Amino acid sequence: MQLKKINKARYRKHLNIVIVSCIASLLVGSLGIAQLLIFLFPDQEGSHFHWNLLGVIVSAITIGAVLNKWRNHPFMAEVTYVWELKQTLNYIARKLPKLNQAAEEGDVTAMNAMQFSYAGSRFLWQLDDNTLVMDELAISQAKLDALAAKHNVTLNADRFEKQDLARF
Repeated sequence: MQLKKINKARYRKHLNIVIVSCIASLLVGSLGIAQLLIFLFPDQEGSHFHWNLLGVIVSAITIGAVLNKWRNHPFMAEVTYVWELKQTLNYIARKLPKLNQAAEEGDVTAMNAMQFSYAGSRFLWQLDDNTLVMDELAISQAKLDALAAKHNVTLNADRFEKQDLARF
C-alpha cells in the first residue's frame, strides 16, 4: 500500500454523506422491517424484541453489502482508501512488538513497515484534525531514525508491502 494525497474537503464531505446515509438507512430499514414482521406475525403478549433485532440485523447486513458493492465507485475513492489505510495500520500495530525487536536487530523490512506506520498515522491524524498525539509520534519517529542511522538504513515508506509482514 502506498500513501497518496487526497483532497481533505472532498474526503470529509463524502465521508459525512456515507455516514448520514448509513444511519438513515439503518433507521428506516430496521424500523420498516420490524414493523412489517410485527404486522405479519403479531405477538399477543406485545413483546416484539426479536422482530426489532432481526430488523436491525438485516438492515446492517444490507448496508454492509451495499457499501462493499460500491467501494470501488469514484465517489467512495477517498473513503475506501482511508478505510483500507486504517486496516493496514491496525495490522502493523498488532505486529509492532515483533517489528520493534526486528528493527533493533537491523531488519530493513521492519523499519520500513514502522516508517509506513508513522507516516500513515501522521497522514490520518492530519486528515481528521487529530493532532493531539503528534508529539508522541515525533518521539517514535526520532527513535526509528536513530535506529536507521545506526544500521545504515535509508527509510522509505514506499517500500512497504503488507505481505512482507507475514514473517513477523
